[in-house]
Amino acid sequence: MDSMDRRDIHVLKYFSSFVSVSCGKVINITEPTLTFCPLAKHLYKDFSGVRGNDKKAIKNAIKSAIESKIKNYGFFTDERKISCTDVSIPYGASEMLSFALRKKAIDAAVVVCEGAGTIITDTPEVVQGIGARMNSLLLTSPIKGIIKKLKAAGCQIIFENAFIDQPLGVKEAMEIGYKTIAVTISGRSAKNLEILRLLGKENGVKIISLVVCTTGITKDKIALIRDYADLVWSCASFDVRRTIGPLAKCQLSKQIPVFVLTKKGMDFVSAYADESELIKSLDTRKQYLFSNEFSGQCVHLGNFKTFISEYRLPVSSRKVPSFKDKNEQVCV
Repeated sequence: MDSMDRRDIHVLKYFSSFVSVSCGKVINITEPTLTFCPLAKHLYKDFSGVRGNDKKAIKNAIKSAIESKIKNYGFFTDERKISCTDVSIPYGASEMLSFALRKKAIDAAVVVCEGAGTIITDTPEVVQGIGARMNSLLLTSPIKGIIKKLKAAGCQIIFENAFIDQPLGVKEAMEIGYKTIAVTISGRSAKNLEILRLLGKENGVKIISLVVCTTGITKDKIALIRDYADLVWSCASFDVRRTIGPLAKCQLSKQIPVFVLTKKGMDFVSAYADESELIKSLDTRKQYLFSNEFSGQCVHLGNFKTFISEYRLPVSSRKVPSFKDKNEQVCV
């Protein structure tokens, strides 16, 4: 067994903590600064009833959430399930990507999978299988079983060492011949957005940039997202809400808003709807809120219904992520 085979380490960001996993076990969790997240509470029962000042209980809930992913979906192991058709999160990035592939609104998606790094896929079920319940993956190492399954499913593995580099993944997708490519970018890697915009212009390819996992990112990264992204998930970043929300063409959800910044982004969202033409026809000089709490035009996104109303953005909710200390939000 060589050194590459022996190395097994994966680092992700979840609930404001950096979580390290090795050999299918959680081995370290840094101190959390987040005290409440409505999505975490909805998905994982261990967050229910946890007091915001009880960091030990929060860390235990984080550990339990990651362990449930390992147990139920094989995350970080050879048992990884890579195919799924269920809509796990109403406004999730993988859900939107899978619908866009199914409806031929995009040709391929460049995403990240633990154990494989940057990959290219044009299969809706694989995009959803990889991305459902996936958190911000910052570092990963090769897992042979996962790589084998992905290759068998027709995925292109960009780096055999499971490196993460989304622009290089997009370049490879263009070389394969894909013309409309959606790519997920971690908020911490916002500097890549300008590179992606330039790649699209130079090669006559449509690239849709989806920025995910923005909790704790700095203001310079938010500025890059504002200038170059098509969609951004605000996660627990109040600076994203304040800076990008007023400029958005539409906002999906109130608790953890997804902001759509461009016409290209609006067209991408339209593929998630039964009423695609209605969304494509919205006046991009105005702002719209998609929410199940407001009256308006009813549309069906994924497997649920929501309502579109013209609104001044951003629109907030009482149930939003909260931090122990407002100044603790930011990290590099």
